[in-house]
Amino acid sequence: MTATEEYTEREISLVPATDHSPTVRSLNVADFAEIVGREEEWRFTPIKRLQGLTSEATNATGQLNVSAQVVQGAEFSMGSNKDAQRAGFTDRVAAIAWSKVEEIATLRIAKSTQITEPVSVIIQGGGEVAFQQIDLVAEAFSKATIILDYRGSATVSSNVDIDVQDGAHLTVVSLQDWDTSAVHAGHHRISLGRDAYVKHVSVTLGGDLVRILPSVTYQAPGGSAELLGLYFAGAGQHAEHRLFVDHAVPHCRSNVVYKGALTGDDAHTVWVGDVLIRANAIGTDTYEINRNLVLSDGGRADSVPNLEIETGEIVGAGHASTTGRFDDEQLFYLQSRGISEEEARQLVLRGFFEELLGQIGVPEINERVRERIESRIAESTK
Repeated sequence: MTATEEYTEREISLVPATDHSPTVRSLNVADFAEIVGREEEWRFTPIKRLQGLTSEATNATGQLNVSAQVVQGAEFSMGSNKDAQRAGFTDRVAAIAWSKVEEIATLRIAKSTQITEPVSVIIQGGGEVAFQQIDLVAEAFSKATIILDYRGSATVSSNVDIDVQDGAHLTVVSLQDWDTSAVHAGHHRISLGRDAYVKHVSVTLGGDLVRILPSVTYQAPGGSAELLGLYFAGAGQHAEHRLFVDHAVPHCRSNVVYKGALTGDDAHTVWVGDVLIRANAIGTDTYEINRNLVLSDGGRADSVPNLEIETGEIVGAGHASTTGRFDDEQLFYLQSRGISEEEARQLVLRGFFEELLGQIGVPEINERVRERIESRIAESTK
């Protein structure tokens, strides 16, 4: 199989609308139709492997252990106050989770606070069914890095609401490093204030099925969002990431870069990137790219970039998607210098991910991710 590519390089043009924007926004589960698996947003997902998370009849049998390693300027709390004015969810599974949640974990970065070391939140699963709501709030002109570290095993539906207020800079790293039996459905909603900046990083390395839905909305001009993702699926694993960036106000920016690799029978990765530039969002600058590397027979990578543009008065917009195997020329070059085929494959795969790790730029997790990737590389090249 040779690499294939389809792309649009910084084109400013109108494309036919395909209406990938959410049609339902609600906190009420009854407002969402039952999921059958043929819907556009569910057509790649093995519904049965979600272990009942799509059903309102499924109840929690346990809870996740949540602990935060906070520093000065950050406040962590657990509370039962569920604000009825919260924006509605666009996903039935997320709405079900909201209806089941009893406590909300809130991490707040104080106004104008500059925190140099990461704030870690460890979410430990105990093997049972659980529902979760996490609120991350970066108050105006604050700056911080937050790491959400998912470990252990569970069948969990976890919502994460990220509020980046005016002038704030926030990096959020969500590390899905579950045991092989875990099922994780996550809805990450990002709201950006005026001149706010967010870097949202999703790293999926473990779990039987992981489905993460990041979304971005802009509340005022000047917002900037970077969405970065890294995933590695082994035999039988399903790793799915579906993004929605809603450019509804002028002069905002978004940049999406996701890279994934898969190896082994029935390994399946899914990436869907939806970007909507509404008619009043003049001055928008957006780009999204997804690259996949297939390491063996028996796996499948689905990559679907969607770009809807309702105004031509933008700075730039484009997308790119590639899926392919190792570059034979690269392997030949390395082997001609005395490097074995196995080592050559390891070097190419390291290089494939290393550029993205550099963009993530969080040393506290980069080394851990490198070690996990190294072990997966070793497994894939045996």
